[in-house]
Amino acid sequence: MPRPRKKSLLVNNIFVVLAAILFGFSRKAGSFEMIMLGRLLVGVSAGVSMNIQPMYLGESAPKELRGAVAMSSAIFTALGIVMGQVVGLRELLGDPQAWPLLLASCLVPGVLQLASLPLVPESPRYLLIDCGDTEACLAALRRLRGSGDLARELEELEEERAACQGCRARRPWELFQHRALRRQVTSLVVLGSAMELCGNDLMYAYASSVFQKAGVPEAKVQYATIGTGSCELLMAIVSCVAVERMGRRVLLIGGYSLMACWGSIFTVALCLQVAGVDEGWRVQARLTSTSPLPCPWQSSFPWTLYLAVACIFASILSFGIGPGGLVPLSLCPFPWCLCLWGHLHWPVPS
Repeated sequence: MPRPRKKSLLVNNIFVVLAAILFGFSRKAGSFEMIMLGRLLVGVSAGVSMNIQPMYLGESAPKELRGAVAMSSAIFTALGIVMGQVVGLRELLGDPQAWPLLLASCLVPGVLQLASLPLVPESPRYLLIDCGDTEACLAALRRLRGSGDLARELEELEEERAACQGCRARRPWELFQHRALRRQVTSLVVLGSAMELCGNDLMYAYASSVFQKAGVPEAKVQYATIGTGSCELLMAIVSCVAVERMGRRVLLIGGYSLMACWGSIFTVALCLQVAGVDEGWRVQARLTSTSPLPCPWQSSFPWTLYLAVACIFASILSFGIGPGGLVPLSLCPFPWCLCLWGHLHWPVPS
């Protein structure tokens, strides 16, 4: 029997609390293993949440609002990234002395969930279809919808319950064996795999070093990186409007195609930088001791530095307008706490 949605979300916060404790005391204990274990627990919590939360929100939202609730996934995920980048500023919690607090701040969304989830009802669909409790389902609908007419919605749930009678939950490998479901499952696997392997996280990872090579002062790089997260947030909002006019397929194909284009140009730019640096070293070797020495990593193609910066922003914008907003919608991850994903992108200060 499927587990209760709300109870699963509540129990899932144990991982966040344990991770926050490990983060908070890691420096005092002098243990980097505590940081690694804490990040593992936060990742587990994020993975569990991004499977259970869409089920709860999708089953609890009114039919006419389910589309809007679905599109909120990309917006709150991008907002979490931006919040993580902002809180990680040196003026806030990014100081070398405050990084345990920065990592342990994942406790905040966990506590918010623990305090707020008991106040909301269980999923009406779960109560009726999985538990067969009509009275509890009606009570949950009244708490969620108010005193309006619930007969139509309850009738639809009853029809779904009747259609599900005699069916059992299939194991993952059984989905591939079922001919009617094989293509759908394959599509979900391809979409999910492309989402994880498209390289968007690499753009975030290398952004700081690329900005520094392009001449951004080291003290200002942290502000430039906020622009990367802001780009994804902006495009997530735009995709919510564009998807109704252009459709998901066009945005997905267009987004991935643009990412492939910008990624290829980014790779060429980096290769030219390396080639230019090697040429600079050869020039330096031919100089006499009285000649001015060039910067060891100054490229002979300085324009490639700015091209690489442009590719980073263009790739993130392409990700936000396409895969970032629509693949989560297809796979149904709905983050309950907007900060959780952002914490996974926070670097640990040295």
